[in-house]
Amino acid sequence: MEIKRISEIELLNERLQSNPVVAILGARQCGKTTLARQFSDQWPTKVTFFDLENPLDIRRLEEPLLALENIDGLIVLDEIQRSPDLFPVLRVLADRPKKKTKFLILGSASRDLIRQSAESLAGRISYLEMGGFTLDLVGAEKEEKLWIRGAFPRSFLASSEAASYQWRLDFIATFLERDIPQLGFNIPAKSLGRFWQMLAHYHGQIFNASEIGKSLAVSDHTAQRYLDLLSGTFMVRQLRPWHYNTKKRIIKRPKIYFRDTGILHALFALAKKNDVLLHPKLGASWEGFALEETIKAIQLKEDETFFWGVHASAEIDLVFQKNGRLYGVEVKYAQAPGLTASMRMACDELALKHLWVIYPGKEAYTLDRNVTVIPLTELKRLSN
Repeated sequence: MEIKRISEIELLNERLQSNPVVAILGARQCGKTTLARQFSDQWPTKVTFFDLENPLDIRRLEEPLLALENIDGLIVLDEIQRSPDLFPVLRVLADRPKKKTKFLILGSASRDLIRQSAESLAGRISYLEMGGFTLDLVGAEKEEKLWIRGAFPRSFLASSEAASYQWRLDFIATFLERDIPQLGFNIPAKSLGRFWQMLAHYHGQIFNASEIGKSLAVSDHTAQRYLDLLSGTFMVRQLRPWHYNTKKRIIKRPKIYFRDTGILHALFALAKKNDVLLHPKLGASWEGFALEETIKAIQLKEDETFFWGVHASAEIDLVFQKNGRLYGVEVKYAQAPGLTASMRMACDELALKHLWVIYPGKEAYTLDRNVTVIPLTELKRLSN
């Protein structure tokens, strides 16, 4: 079974009309190659694929300028992070006058980890960050399945709960033992694996580098480096605190969420739906799932997502700007969320244009003049 990503295909068409190079960035196995092939099926001219994990294609690109300069149409380069030396070549090819060749590059690491692209292709490249499946893509009736299994296509589409769980365990092992070393990081798989497992307990909480560093017998700096690495490979999302002029003692450390709840559940060894429903992190898991769905629905970039918090006082899960105004999102795993002191304080302190409260129910209702409760299945309201 294959789910067609129509909205992403439309975005790629728009981006390639105005840019010679477009990069699709996202976690490994999130569906980048499938999207590229779906997009290629509707491309009007010739399409040439290069897989930079395929020894044959690597050999074909030993002299990249000679190999690519006479190819017309669309050139797709998969797993670009494995050959960063290609970026200067792409700049030369992209700058050729009257040449209509377009380049679609796919990478399993963020721009921060592929700095060469930003330096070599500045002004020539557009980035499209993608994740796995979304609720909008699979349908509201599959909300629970998406939450429990996660958004990775092979995990979500697996034939059974057991097959999905095994795929996620295999993914974690491969990520630690193969993917991280391929990015050039000399970190023992066991050390990063222990950190990743321990980090699961911080899901939805403020990251404490000192605390987790002591538990692993590493420095604060090393703990933060591990976190940045998992963020740069799209495994973890760091929400930075929203800073503004105030006399209040605001929280200054990042809040962390696992981007994929299926991976979170695997790290907790929760193999079945009932295991998740009985776990103490049940609420935090659903809230992280809903928050990630919200960020995708609003199409916020990494540097556009924040949270707000005042020490021992109030907190809002997500803060973002749109058209010059500030908005907030609070996620509640509750049957009928009510107006809280934190919500009132956030609306007053931040002068929020509107605050949405996301919950797992079915009906939308108003709590205050600028506070609305909406079901997770109605996230389209936020992008209007």
